[in-house]
Amino acid sequence: MNRSDAERLLAAAEALYYARGINGVGIDEVRSAAGVSLKRLYQLYPSKEHLVAAYLDARDQRWRGRLADHVAHSGGSPRDQLLAVFDWLGLWFAEPDFRGCAFINAFGEVGGSAPLVLAAVRRHKELFRDYLIGLARGLDGPDPVGVAEQLLLLAEGAMTAAAVLPEPRAAQQARRAAAALLAAAA
Repeated sequence: MNRSDAERLLAAAEALYYARGINGVGIDEVRSAAGVSLKRLYQLYPSKEHLVAAYLDARDQRWRGRLADHVAHSGGSPRDQLLAVFDWLGLWFAEPDFRGCAFINAFGEVGGSAPLVLAAVRRHKELFRDYLIGLARGLDGPDPVGVAEQLLLLAEGAMTAAAVLPEPRAAQQARRAAAALLAAAA
């Protein structure tokens, strides 16, 4: 398969930025890893900020797609599907190249000073929240949105703990807390 210049740039950006951080990787290193001329890079992405935002958007689609596939294959009730989110997080945390949430990392590095990056980070977090709300709407109980938002905080906390400690058990611990929350909300 012959990948386009944009695809190669996004793949190189993701590999380098996720492994070493946005500020730790220069644009020329991304260009070189992708095998694309500087002129072509700037035709596609007029600034590093544009490239970072595009990498985050591409990662968002893959990340949410992997999560949704896992949850869909878990079957079961809405409760089981919500708990499957935490099972998937545990699998992700155990991957050898896991370095935390790319969106939290990006926000921590440049979020406040890069509007396009901030928008990509917020978009991802809002879409994840909306996904959880969609799953929670099938629950019996008075406040599925509130439950989903609490589960979001558990998931986000587990992502941060797994990256910082590093602690793959963070997903299991968050899953137990989620199960208790779901039982109390029923």
